[in-house]
Amino acid sequence: MDNTFYKEKLDGLLALAAKENASDLHFAVGRRPTLRIDGRLTTLVKEDVFTKEVVEGMVYALVPEQRREQFLKDRELDFSYSYTDKARFRVNVYFQRGNMAAALRLISFRIKTLEELNMPPVLHDFTKPSQGFVIVVGPAGHGKSTSLAAMVDEINHKRTSHIITIEDPIEYVFNQDRCIIDQREVASDTPSFHRALRSVLRQDPDVIMIGEMRDAETIQTAITAAETGHLVFSTLHTNSASQTLDRIIDSFPAGQQNQIKSQIASTLVGIVSQRLIPRLSGGRIPACEVMITNSAIRNLIREDKIYQIDLVIETGIQEKMISLNRSLAALVRQGEISLESAQMYSLNPAELGSLLAR
Repeated sequence: MDNTFYKEKLDGLLALAAKENASDLHFAVGRRPTLRIDGRLTTLVKEDVFTKEVVEGMVYALVPEQRREQFLKDRELDFSYSYTDKARFRVNVYFQRGNMAAALRLISFRIKTLEELNMPPVLHDFTKPSQGFVIVVGPAGHGKSTSLAAMVDEINHKRTSHIITIEDPIEYVFNQDRCIIDQREVASDTPSFHRALRSVLRQDPDVIMIGEMRDAETIQTAITAAETGHLVFSTLHTNSASQTLDRIIDSFPAGQQNQIKSQIASTLVGIVSQRLIPRLSGGRIPACEVMITNSAIRNLIREDKIYQIDLVIETGIQEKMISLNRSLAALVRQGEISLESAQMYSLNPAELGSLLAR
C-alpha cells in the first residue's frame, strides 16, 4: 500500500478522536485502535485489528522525516502533530515487543479560561505576582498542562510581559495578545531542557513556563529564575502539595537540602494538585487541592515539618486554601460526581466520609 493510504487512515482516526472529544488515541500491532473518552478506554470495534504494516505506515506518517533516524535509534520519540485546523496532538511513538506503537494526546487549538475549566477562582491570584514559583501537580492525564496554559494565557491577555515556554513537545500554541511569547521545543528549537534553561535568563523573560521538571537541575534553575525576579510556572507528577515539597527537597543531596528549603520557602507562591473526576452528567470535572504559601507554610518548609502542611491547608479556608477532600465533598454535594468516584480519588477516604457526614 502507498503512503496515501496510511495518511488517510491516520487522518480518519484523528478526526474521530476530535469529534468524540477523546483525550487520547492508542494504536499498536495486534489490536484495534482505542480512544480514551471521559477517562475510559473505548475500543473501535468497527476497525480491523492493526497489522505490523499498517502501524508502521501510520507511525511514519506521523513522525517528521528529519526525526525518523532518531526514533529508530532511541526506540521512542515525543513530538507534536497538527491535524488540519481541527486539532493538535502530543505524540509519543515507541516500540513494544519489537513492533511500533503510538499514543496521541488531543490538545485543543483554543486555550480555555480557568472558568471554562471549572478551576477554583483563587487560581487567578497565581497569575498576578511579578515573581515567584507556581507548581501544578497531579497524575498523568489529569489536566496539568491545560491548567498551566490557562494561567499563562490569562497573563497574555491582562498584562504586558515577555513569556518564554520550554516544552517537550510544545502542547498549546499561544496567540500573542498583550504579551510577546516565545515557545521553545526541545529537539526542534533547543538541544535539551538544560541548554534552554541555562540560556533563558539571558533572553529577558518576565514569565517562564517549564513544561515539566524532570530532574534536580531543572528544579534548581526554576527556583533560581523565581528568585531573580521572574514568575515561573511548571508541573510535577506528584499527588499533593506536601508530597511535591518532599519530592523537590529529596531530589537534592543532603548537603544542599537546607539551602533548597530556604529558597523554596522564599519563592513559592502556591501549589495546585488536581484530579479530573468522571462527571455524572458526562465528561470530567476537576477536584483540586490548593496550597497558598503563607508565613506558616514558609516556616514549616524551613523547619522541615512538611508533614504538617496538610493541616494548614485544611484549616486555611479564610486564605482561600482548599483541601482535596473538601473539593471532592463539595462536588458530591452538588451532584456533580458520585460518592464512589470521590472515594476512589481521595487520598484519605475516611476523612472524606467524615466531611460528608457533617
